[in-house]
Amino acid sequence: MSDADPNPDGPPWDDDAPDADVVERDPDTDDMFGSPEPAGMRAAEAAAAPQPDAGPAPHADDGAAYTVLARKYRPHTFEDLIGQEAMVRTLTNAFATGRIAHAFMLTGVRGVGKTTTARLLARALNNQTDEIDRPSLELTAHGRHDAAIMAGQHMDVVEMDAASHTGIDGIRDIIESVRYAPVEARYKVYVLDEVHMLSNQAFNALLKTLEEPPPHAKFIFATTEIRKVPVTILSRCQRFDLRRVEPEILVEHLARIADREGMKIEQDALALIARAAEGSVRDGLSLLDQALVQGDRGETVKTEVVRDMLGLADRSQTIALFESIMAGRTPEALELFRTLYGYGADPVQVTNDLLEHCHAASVAKMLGPQATRLPNDQARTLTALGAVISAGTLARVWQMLLRALDEVRRAPNPADAVEMAIVRLAYAADLPGPEEALKALRDGEPMSGGAAPRGPSGGGGGGGSAQLAARPLPAPSLPDPQSFEQVVALIGEKREVGLQMDVQRYVRPVAFKPGAITYESLEGAPLDLARRLSSRLKDWTGRTWLIAANGQGGGETMIEVDRRKRGEERAAVEADPFVRAVLEAFPGAVIGEIKTLAPAVELPVIPDGSGEED
Repeated sequence: MSDADPNPDGPPWDDDAPDADVVERDPDTDDMFGSPEPAGMRAAEAAAAPQPDAGPAPHADDGAAYTVLARKYRPHTFEDLIGQEAMVRTLTNAFATGRIAHAFMLTGVRGVGKTTTARLLARALNNQTDEIDRPSLELTAHGRHDAAIMAGQHMDVVEMDAASHTGIDGIRDIIESVRYAPVEARYKVYVLDEVHMLSNQAFNALLKTLEEPPPHAKFIFATTEIRKVPVTILSRCQRFDLRRVEPEILVEHLARIADREGMKIEQDALALIARAAEGSVRDGLSLLDQALVQGDRGETVKTEVVRDMLGLADRSQTIALFESIMAGRTPEALELFRTLYGYGADPVQVTNDLLEHCHAASVAKMLGPQATRLPNDQARTLTALGAVISAGTLARVWQMLLRALDEVRRAPNPADAVEMAIVRLAYAADLPGPEEALKALRDGEPMSGGAAPRGPSGGGGGGGSAQLAARPLPAPSLPDPQSFEQVVALIGEKREVGLQMDVQRYVRPVAFKPGAITYESLEGAPLDLARRLSSRLKDWTGRTWLIAANGQGGGETMIEVDRRKRGEERAAVEADPFVRAVLEAFPGAVIGEIKTLAPAVELPVIPDGSGEED
């Protein structure tokens, strides 16, 4: 025992402690209850331990919520709405003259801006700034009610999703509250999204209030299914049809947003996104959001990457497939489709692409390549294809493709259905139409197309025309082309559009004789051009053609010849005294497209019957 008095307040073992402030702890032993080490010990150990490389500092915005492009770039003014100029013009005039309807109906496909337009309308109705205190479409960022309305938090702007409030209870709440004046804003605005989902009882309950609303109430409806809205509701609303955004406008919009985000993406990739969006701005922005993460900052996002992301078949390959079908080369067409299918192309999408190519070739035949809204090289290919195929054939192919699309959708194996459709199309591509067949039967003439059996390169085959003619028809014998121009014309007659464009673009003829061609090849020419040309000419003429691409000092390509002739024609027109006089009389006038008009047809003179005897 110690001579000192024991501590009356503590346990007796505290007296033997040499220093009550010292905490003894084995640093290698964890506390049985998991308590942390004393702060002093942790600090001392940390100071004594070697400091490892800290590595790169984390980003300041790690963990922050990312705002998708569709929300980040949502329009804040009517000027920001793209592709809806007609609606904006009508609303601007209505607000300027004070002829503001009490109910609006906004309709259109998904993603064209119906809900955004509804909120902008609610802001315009309650527009209140230091300079503006009236309903106006001149929206600014300093409006008193703008922030709350755009956030969906304003007490006088009620937004209701009719898809989740289909019954009469939600409409009953609106009818009860519409009687009371607004608390802060100028108008009470009721925004009902997807209004076509309301039940018949809900629509009937809304009719009376919608026909005679209080002066302080406005209704804005949005729907994607305008046909499901009762006509009694439509007749009480001012209707606006929000249009699909045109691809070229959407491409420009996507390019501006990608530039603001500091990312680079190829123009053709943007065209693919705009095509997949089908006129929907929101879908386009969502796909752009997905595409931009495919590349690092500073690197350009390639078209191939976007195509793989979208799972789309290469349009150039489907155009080649369409060209092979129209030329009747069934084995080649089947191999092309199987290649596309092997890369993951959807059979339904391939059939839809063939329908689009048929439509584009038909439209380009009538209106020119600019009417296809496709990239220049694709538009030129389909335009050339439409030029050598009759309108009747394209119409029949369209009908057959429509039937094939339905079969592909219903078939147990869609790929097999596409292959059978390719066989039918290639077989019937060059068969005569009903009118041509009847005329040939009547006149006793052999019918063109479909009668002669094909070689290995063609699979159209067929004795259909022979059966119609009730007698076998001999295979046509083609004379050898006697000039390079006749070779190009023969390629066009056989609907080899791709080969024809390559020959016209890359071949500078050096020497020509029947059975042999020597030419100078331009940079960018396909490596197999000589082989393809020799193979096709052998199939058509029945003799071997020697095609050599090692010549030098060739003449002009067919495209260069055509360009030179058009330049000479334009120069001759511009040098005409009458044309020069017209240009001088109208300053600023320019010569547009030069066309050669067909000669006027002289109508037969109808004799006057007044002098004839009875």
